[in-house]
Amino acid sequence: MESAPPKPLRILLVEDEPLVAMAIEDSLETQNVGVVGPAGTVAEALALIDQGGIDAALLDVTLRGERVDPVADALSERNIPFVFTTGHGAAGLPKAHQGRPVLSKPFREVEMTDAIDRHLR
Repeated sequence: MESAPPKPLRILLVEDEPLVAMAIEDSLETQNVGVVGPAGTVAEALALIDQGGIDAALLDVTLRGERVDPVADALSERNIPFVFTTGHGAAGLPKAHQGRPVLSKPFREVEMTDAIDRHLR
């Protein structure tokens, strides 16, 4: 008897730049990763987290001038792993999450895949 294929990883994508979000979403889908979102605001991201069904997340640090700290806190409280995506370096991370993994923008698809494999699976 054959076993069912593994359930695809469901990643919350938090990114406020539409073109960047589309590129990341396309890349994730080719890797058989289910994309939740993308969420372009903190409120959207928190609503998606409350809906559940998220295995991990990729978080832009700043969304339309708003810091993503409440989203990082909500994921951390639920023990959902996440990677920050930022062009501002590790110094711009929320203080409570300085030790979290960072994917520096701009990043290549292979770098994102590596970060997902190392930190989110």
